[in-house]
Amino acid sequence: MVKHQHLSQKSDLQSLYNITLVVYILQTIALFTALPMIIAVIINYIKLEQTHDTWLATHFRWQIRTFWFGLLWYIIGIATYFFFIGFVIIGIVWIWQVYRVIRGWVNLSEHRQMYR
Repeated sequence: MVKHQHLSQKSDLQSLYNITLVVYILQTIALFTALPMIIAVIINYIKLEQTHDTWLATHFRWQIRTFWFGLLWYIIGIATYFFFIGFVIIGIVWIWQVYRVIRGWVNLSEHRQMYR
């Protein structure tokens, strides 16, 4: 019976790993269109509680923060677009999101936590 529970927990962790990977894929696609990012953060929030006490919880926080901080800065960029600074802000945010997706994906593939 103990082995069965262990396998179930391992299977659950693998499932969460796969979901985390799917969210990184959606965030990558979202670099070119916004809808996948919204889908990704919805998935994060739906599955967030299941990641509690796992190393994947740090990835979920990383992904959620990528969404919210990115959204905030995109809104600021759009609001200041007519002052030409918005173009720069949007470009910087895009590069920052590329960094966050790559950094998260690499750590995930190496089974490492993100920053707490």
